[in-house]
Amino acid sequence: MAEQEAPAPLKSLNSYDPTYISFINKSRRNAEAWWLDFAGKPVSYGAIQPRKSLKMNTFLTHPWIFRASDGSKLLANLSEVYFPTPAQYEEYGYPRYLPVNVTAPVYSLQEYCTRLIRSMVRKEDICKLEIPEGLRKDLRLEPDLLRDVQILSAKRSVNGSN
Repeated sequence: MAEQEAPAPLKSLNSYDPTYISFINKSRRNAEAWWLDFAGKPVSYGAIQPRKSLKMNTFLTHPWIFRASDGSKLLANLSEVYFPTPAQYEEYGYPRYLPVNVTAPVYSLQEYCTRLIRSMVRKEDICKLEIPEGLRKDLRLEPDLLRDVQILSAKRSVNGSN
């Protein structure tokens, strides 16, 4: 049985191979672009307004994550974590900025309702809602990018994929 190589940790590995990306926000909300640095810590590159783009000079081993202003996840080319593809160049050596579409995922009914209730109910009033304790617990669990990165890293280690 052939040994499988362990997946690289969810962080930037090096800055050897430049690539050129145009992140295009196709969602209806502002999309915050987060680069995962060499320690795996998210670094904000600002918000991209709906129907706008952000051109980025980046590197092949630099992962990116996107979140809406309320902390809910967004996808880049249909993935929770975007890993850049090799650079392409125009005829005279100019870099071609490859399009990367940032979109909202199809949220589960529970995720959608949790987001909606969070936007309508004050945090201190969640305990007053007549709903199952499990839902109340989910509502108290605020979006947390660092926690999400840890979960994605753990999934990546278990699944052995990008």
